[in-house]
Amino acid sequence: MSDAAVEGKAAKVPGVRFYVIRNVLKDKASGGALAPGEKGGIPIEAIQAAEAEFNKMSEDYPDWVQSLIDELSDNYRRCIDTPEIRHEKVAVIHDIAHDMKGQGGTFGYPLITNFGDSLYKCTHKSEEASDNLVELIKAHVDGMKAVISGRVSGDGGEIGQELLVSLEQAVQKYSTDDAA
Repeated sequence: MSDAAVEGKAAKVPGVRFYVIRNVLKDKASGGALAPGEKGGIPIEAIQAAEAEFNKMSEDYPDWVQSLIDELSDNYRRCIDTPEIRHEKVAVIHDIAHDMKGQGGTFGYPLITNFGDSLYKCTHKSEEASDNLVELIKAHVDGMKAVISGRVSGDGGEIGQELLVSLEQAVQKYSTDDAA
């Protein structure tokens, strides 16, 4: 191709366009559109109000979680009393444990998270609701009761370690098929 032909084709190619896309998320977080150079943010009063509400919830957590522990206990007893619906009750326990494993650490009770996570894992197959599993559920519920009645927050120190060791022993004992 001649130079003139190449130049003619180049002239027909459109130029590059740049698009500036508005940051809508930034606008939403700041409460509206921002003027150039203005910083967005959440008002300090809103943050303080949220922190105050969170602190109140943290103080109420032991009472609140006690109702979940009571529900676990009730479903555990139903596993004993009505073995024909045991798999249904284990499924309910599994769901409660799921909620508890996500809450404990948030409100200053990581041991509840540990017990909830372990209970959640061991109840994932509700159709295999053996007597050993029922005993393992009891060990978890008893541990949770001890944590909340003793207000064992944080890692619990020596008591917390003893509770975790006790849980590990129960898991080892009742997770085997030949446990007595």
